[in-house]
Amino acid sequence: MQNKTKQKQEENQRNEANKVQVGEEEMAGLARPQFVLFGSSIVQMSFSNGGWGAILADIYARKADIVLRGYSGWNSRRALQVLHQVFPKDAAVQPSLVVVYFGGNDSIHPHQTGLGPHVPLPEYVDNMTKIALHLKSLSDKTRVIFLTAPPVDEDLMNTTLGNVFDMVRTNEACGVYSQACMKLCDEIGVKGVDLWSSIQQTDNWKNCFTDGIHLSPQGSKVVVKEILKVIKEAEWEPSLDCRFMPVEFPEDSPYDMVGNDGKTINICNFDFNKTALWDY
Repeated sequence: MQNKTKQKQEENQRNEANKVQVGEEEMAGLARPQFVLFGSSIVQMSFSNGGWGAILADIYARKADIVLRGYSGWNSRRALQVLHQVFPKDAAVQPSLVVVYFGGNDSIHPHQTGLGPHVPLPEYVDNMTKIALHLKSLSDKTRVIFLTAPPVDEDLMNTTLGNVFDMVRTNEACGVYSQACMKLCDEIGVKGVDLWSSIQQTDNWKNCFTDGIHLSPQGSKVVVKEILKVIKEAEWEPSLDCRFMPVEFPEDSPYDMVGNDGKTINICNFDFNKTALWDY
């Protein structure tokens, strides 16, 4: 019964996605749902080095566009300053999903000069609350997932970055900001991914980083797994689970690949390596 419901849901979403609106002078083309990644360096770098943004783009090929809005070095204070520019309320198309990551830079200890990215915990919570409420107000179908600050490998971080940045960033502080973020998510009804805990629960978790802070391919796989888990379990309508989202241009064609039986094979929705990599 559940499979039939899912199949019907998929069919309805496909039909909706394939609709075109005819105006007086033009016809609107297909528009894929947009998933926007908004955050600091862990977002900006998410398409490099086997990054989690690139993995999501692969998984959602022909189903959703992964839009990158990452700003290395930023904290929640700077994010709030540009929030209405990045996500204007009067935009013609609003995102279907926004994945937000700020917190690691906020958690850096205050610098003696008064400069630097540190944001006190109460202000961080207030900033993230304002970000969440703005994003939720964009449309009744805009969904939001917050990623918490991941852990840091302090020894590796100090070795690789200690001669570049004068900063004190500890795993303990990242944990405090992570817990505050998850508590906030519960209070305002936003989905959250506790990266600080999930990464440290993996085997040899320090291999999840390239320099103690930024993610290795192993770390990015943890992020993708946790995001897909949230999307799978969320009771969102329409569903953002890639298994049930419509494929763009799914129709059969005489130009499709030809099989051994001499007939064309529509491969638009073949999983290829994806089912081997991701256990949904």
